[in-house]
Amino acid sequence: MQVTETLNQGLKRGFTVVVPASELDAKRTARLTELGRTMKMSGFRPGKIPLAIVRQRYGTAVAGEVLEQVVNDATRDLLTERGLRQASQPKVELVSGLETKPETDLEFTLELELLPEIVQPDLSLLSLTRLRAEPDPATVDKALADIARRQRSFETIEEVRGAQSGEVLTVDFAGQVDGVAFDGGTASDVDVEIGGEGFIPGFSEQLVGLAPGESRTIQVSFPEDYQAAELAGKAASFDVSAKALKRPVERPVDDELAQKMGFEGLEQVRDALSGQVRQEYEQMSRMRIKRELLDQLATQTSFDAPQGMVEGEFGSIWSRVEADLKAGKLDEEDQGKDEETLRSDYRKIAERRVKLGLLLAEIGRANGVSVTSDEMVRAMRTEAGRYPGQEAQVIEFFRKNPQAAETLRGPIFENKVVDYVLELARVEERTVTPEELAEVPPAEL
Repeated sequence: MQVTETLNQGLKRGFTVVVPASELDAKRTARLTELGRTMKMSGFRPGKIPLAIVRQRYGTAVAGEVLEQVVNDATRDLLTERGLRQASQPKVELVSGLETKPETDLEFTLELELLPEIVQPDLSLLSLTRLRAEPDPATVDKALADIARRQRSFETIEEVRGAQSGEVLTVDFAGQVDGVAFDGGTASDVDVEIGGEGFIPGFSEQLVGLAPGESRTIQVSFPEDYQAAELAGKAASFDVSAKALKRPVERPVDDELAQKMGFEGLEQVRDALSGQVRQEYEQMSRMRIKRELLDQLATQTSFDAPQGMVEGEFGSIWSRVEADLKAGKLDEEDQGKDEETLRSDYRKIAERRVKLGLLLAEIGRANGVSVTSDEMVRAMRTEAGRYPGQEAQVIEFFRKNPQAAETLRGPIFENKVVDYVLELARVEERTVTPEELAEVPPAEL
């Protein structure tokens, strides 16, 4: 195999590779001979079919098979011998060798991007703060009150009068935008809590004073961030007919409520709720320290990022941005920016993500961090659990599609590397309020 380097610019490399015709012909002949041993043909004993006949029947298919194998083997050997670590799939173009003539050499060009040389930083010099918060009694009391509220019953108000705030009015309604009915805008026997949440802002408030048997037309506007993009920000009218009025019967927060929930008593419910809140705080704490860790590691990424990887990451990000633009759901900090500015900002984010990903991968590789088969199985089962009744099909899908399974491996590997780094870094713990813990860190730049 003859190799000539044609490009050496930054992380980009280019080569011309020539594989002698004799090697190609030998591999084709070997493969045809192997097929001849198992091939069956009338008039010949098994294994005794002349090579010329085997070549006549399978020569074209074998030539393509051998060509692909030789190109792959030559590429692998070239990278191994030169100690090159590829960042993406090489681009291969055949110059000659498609012919099956014995005297034709195989010549192809190879272009690829390499992974940069990454120097692992001294992780013991990282200084981080882990925020801690404990659930307070008021938080648990509020959670209990919410549970009791959902468990309350309702009694019909026999008196014919207008609905008051906090009461529940059963209504039929039909909505229109610009005089045209829209999907989801018509419903019957809907319970609306007067002044409560769950409807378009201003809907339930305008039902104050409406009595069973009466009708009213109300005007509202859908929020700018409404989930149905075709309705977001638009004005609508609703014809509402009241049918019945009910008042809530509050349920006491006591042992009877706890027993209805499957607990022995109220204290057990409090303990369970405290545990749930504590777990939520732990997840928030991890999110905060992981973000701080990644921000510090980002300052250690002085190497160049492979532009092919950056373009791929940017493409993925930009497709979501375009979808948000179309749906009118662009992040507040991005509103008012022109497309050129948005592209520039998100390309920087893409480059940061690629560099951090490469650095974390190198830390993991250098320190033997890996994802076990048991961890992959657990991840598959967790993902399958999101599709009740289809768990077996989901797991089978991952087993038959390794690339899809890799989408589960990546986050597991990243979290294991983060855990490894946190063990080496200097971590100070600080107790904060739940509100401080929930503060959103500034967006990545």
